[in-house]
Amino acid sequence: MSDLQIKKSSETYDVVIVGSGAGGGMAGYVLAHAGVKVLMLEAGAYFDPQKDSAQLKWPWESPRRGAGTTRPFGDFDAAYGGWQIDGEPYTTKDKTEFYWFRSRMLGGRTNHWGRISLRMGPHDFKAKDGLTDDWPITYEEVKPFYDKVDRMIGVYGTKEGLENEPDGIFLPPPKPRLNELYIVDGAKKAGVTIIPGRGAVLTEALPNNKDRGACFFCGQCGRSCKIYGDFSASSCLVIPAIKTGNLKVITNAMVREVITNKEGLATGVSYVNREDLQEYQVNAKTVILGASAGESARILLNSKSEAHPGGLANSSGVVGHYLHDSTGSSAGGFLPQLMDRKRYNEDGAGSVHIYSPWWLDNKKLDFPRGYHIEYGGGLHMPSYGFSGGIHNMNGLVPGKDGKPHEAGGYGASLKEDYRRFYGTQFGMAGRGTAIARYDNYCEIDPNVVDKYGIPVLRFHYKWADDEIKQAKHMQETFQEIMHNMGAIYGGPQGPETNYGLEAPGKIIHEVGTIRMGDDPKKSALNKYCQAHDCKNLFVVDAAPFVQQGDKNATWTILAMSMRTAEYILQQRKALNV
Repeated sequence: MSDLQIKKSSETYDVVIVGSGAGGGMAGYVLAHAGVKVLMLEAGAYFDPQKDSAQLKWPWESPRRGAGTTRPFGDFDAAYGGWQIDGEPYTTKDKTEFYWFRSRMLGGRTNHWGRISLRMGPHDFKAKDGLTDDWPITYEEVKPFYDKVDRMIGVYGTKEGLENEPDGIFLPPPKPRLNELYIVDGAKKAGVTIIPGRGAVLTEALPNNKDRGACFFCGQCGRSCKIYGDFSASSCLVIPAIKTGNLKVITNAMVREVITNKEGLATGVSYVNREDLQEYQVNAKTVILGASAGESARILLNSKSEAHPGGLANSSGVVGHYLHDSTGSSAGGFLPQLMDRKRYNEDGAGSVHIYSPWWLDNKKLDFPRGYHIEYGGGLHMPSYGFSGGIHNMNGLVPGKDGKPHEAGGYGASLKEDYRRFYGTQFGMAGRGTAIARYDNYCEIDPNVVDKYGIPVLRFHYKWADDEIKQAKHMQETFQEIMHNMGAIYGGPQGPETNYGLEAPGKIIHEVGTIRMGDDPKKSALNKYCQAHDCKNLFVVDAAPFVQQGDKNATWTILAMSMRTAEYILQQRKALNV
């Protein structure tokens, strides 16, 4: 597009931030509260959970009874987007199976995530097995920022003193649900550690924060929270930053590239307005990318110039490489002990009430690193698809006479089974460490653009034996726990499905495309997430991760972004950026 067609702003901001999720939101919050003039560009719509959440709506208020035909997790889920978005394709190569989730809304994916909030541990930053590169920072360097995030946002949990599962500053956790008491018993017999969950939900009101209410345990965090009782970047970071008067948000802004000058420094950002399809340029002294690991890599690779012919911050050639997502495999069944159970409200928090941190020694196993287990179930609001869980148990379901029978059916028999089985089901899911590998990557597809004319990403990703063996161990563990619970369940996933191992991208934990490191020849960013090649460019999402642990990425993104934002303030004071 020629310069004559691009609408250029005459205003220059101190900072422009691309993305409003955990990373972009935290950077905007810190900088705006410090008096910095910030412009935030969000690719999706404005979203305030207080006004826009579908919390407490009944399934029949949806024409699809809440089914996921318009959104992957159901009509009432707070995710505007999904693995496929009209007009925004991505491609794959070499028979890759990769699914890229995008959330086009203020706050990004933080509006609908599980709120499981785990710190990475010392061995996640500096691994003992030597299989992957170390981070250029240690847990002790990040710990002060984890502590600040805990106090500022709120997280429940208990102090356990586990070496690689660091304790935080916790609110009281919710009690286990009834089915979870059976899980605890079954896991204990299997030698599997279980501790109270750690979730970004306010089980108590935060002191000195009148804008957020304490959780009233409706179990619907995935819909986002009208009283701001859980963490979303929109409610906890971006909207408070807007109130300072120092943060301006432009929504529906699809960023094409970072603009640089002849010296190679960032001068601003070019974006396409999704509504009028016009291209705009905004100016800034510093540029921060927090668009997600995939999207930020895409922006840098599309930001080619004479000073950066291979893409911005990519003299090392690593941008897009070392992409990795969490492993995931799951199982479930039902507890006949809970049939015809007493009805009461045990919805609880929308995050986990119990979970299993990694409990084994890899020296005795045939795969590296480990996984944690998340557990669920209980008397949540019935929804579309509940009968599927019953029908899947055909031939296993005991009738009132104690003999197996075909479950569900129609009319009176279906209603009877609903009443008897409601609240008996449970599930468990492993979430584990995938090794960061150079040959798992995303790149620019030379032949495909989206409807805004922006070249799209092409993915190449293969699971290795390490991840498949890890999924096998998950399935074997689930079987033992379910047997010990006295549950009724199907057989384990086998080698024909890689032991139930989900395709890369399905767990929505992808990290590592713009890795940090001390050596500019092997990394794109320094230890403060500042580009080696462009001193006024920073990345604050999951892209800087050198190697993910088995922990969910969000709490580390928040801590790292806060650390980077405070570094930017120091560098501004020293006139370095």
